[in-house]
Amino acid sequence: MKNAIKAMVFILLFLVMLRSLTYMLRTNGPIKDIFVGFYAEPEDTIDVVMIGSSPVYPCYAAPQLWGEHGIAAYPLSSNVQRPKAAVYLVKEALKTQSPSLFIFELRQFTAADSYMMTYYMEFSRGVTDNLKYSVNRIDMIRALVPEEDRYSYYFDIFKYHSNWRSLILSDQRTAFIYERLHPLKGLLIHEEVVPGEKKDYSDITEELAIPPEQEEVLCELMTYLKENELQALFIVSPMVLTKELTMQFNYMERIITENGGTFLDLNDYYEEIGLDFARDFYDGGSHTNASGSEKCTAFLGAYLEENYHFTDKRGDEAYAEWDVAYAYWLECQAAALETIEEKVANGNYDVGEAE
Repeated sequence: MKNAIKAMVFILLFLVMLRSLTYMLRTNGPIKDIFVGFYAEPEDTIDVVMIGSSPVYPCYAAPQLWGEHGIAAYPLSSNVQRPKAAVYLVKEALKTQSPSLFIFELRQFTAADSYMMTYYMEFSRGVTDNLKYSVNRIDMIRALVPEEDRYSYYFDIFKYHSNWRSLILSDQRTAFIYERLHPLKGLLIHEEVVPGEKKDYSDITEELAIPPEQEEVLCELMTYLKENELQALFIVSPMVLTKELTMQFNYMERIITENGGTFLDLNDYYEEIGLDFARDFYDGGSHTNASGSEKCTAFLGAYLEENYHFTDKRGDEAYAEWDVAYAYWLECQAAALETIEEKVANGNYDVGEAE
């Protein structure tokens, strides 16, 4: 019996050490920092969780929302985030937080899942490999990954075992329990400028169906939210539009509103936002830079304050870290805007294009 207990303790310790080692070896970068930061937030302190692909984390500045409205928001966002991941991210968020509102970015719902699996499957690891080990993570892998490929997703140390050099990085060593506060609450500030061409399709009322598998995911997500009495806002972030995309957004708007949901397309409010396609994007009109982010966040904050009820928590000692994040954002934002202004004034644009 003693030997059996010793063996069990040894196995348990080994698994704990292996888990922590895997967390530290996972490739460092902005997406890992976002998720590690979310896990580090104290329980039941986040008001809004934002879920979606890469438009989210550079477009909506959580520190700004805090500083201007006292709303604590956090993005669970990753590049080319497939819609199937959304419900699992909701479940993951609910393990430690009780947000009053979930916000879902809808762009990826316009793309066929088979297309993303063919050309962007590696981005699935942006969510699967940035969750803590849990049953929910296993369920997500089963939903996103073909059966024959799941092994290296379940045990992602097989992918990251060669990242030994990351152990010399202090910020990676502190991720041994996958918790480390993000200084900007998940925001990534961009000071690059690549102009885009503004397209006006406001007169388009026709609809175009999104891929059927994405419509099924959207409906299942809305059903889950309704059954669990979770409040949600579905948004489309500013971008260079096409007629086809506009028609697909119209299609999703009807589905969402007919099912009692709330839909907000920021592309309908360029004037109110003050969006300038010559200066507010870092890649030609798909993702906002610091200038566009500040404008979009100001608009979203006003919308949230007008349409939802949030308690202004500014001045609450439990949220002192948010005051620190806001002060840091003001410093970083000022520097980024200065750089953007110089680039626009000199016509010194970066090289890039919309993704």
